[in-house]
Amino acid sequence: MTATQDNPALERIEQEINDHPVVLFMKGTPIFPQCGFSAMCIQVLTQMGAKFKSIDVLNEPTIRDGIKQYSDWPTIPQLYVKGEFIGGSDIVREMYESGELAELFSNKGVELEDA
Repeated sequence: MTATQDNPALERIEQEINDHPVVLFMKGTPIFPQCGFSAMCIQVLTQMGAKFKSIDVLNEPTIRDGIKQYSDWPTIPQLYVKGEFIGGSDIVREMYESGELAELFSNKGVELEDA
């Protein structure tokens, strides 16, 4: 993404994605998710034993709008692993159920804790 320099929200998004191996842009917090889709992503990541950074887009409207622009994906939550946009809740769930998500974490060198 090259248009981040003129947009502080996009700069922050890129910084978060680059600074943390696993980032979930979500509605609410891991302790108190504000939508079922975000809750489902938290459940998957927790069951996998993945350490992740969560960003509550409800508290930051510029990030909420910016992440949709950054990824060209219209919905939240959005999962990033090692800088790569993985998808929203349906994709995360399907990848988890098929084993693809664990394989992706392994291939990208993201360590999982014993869940």
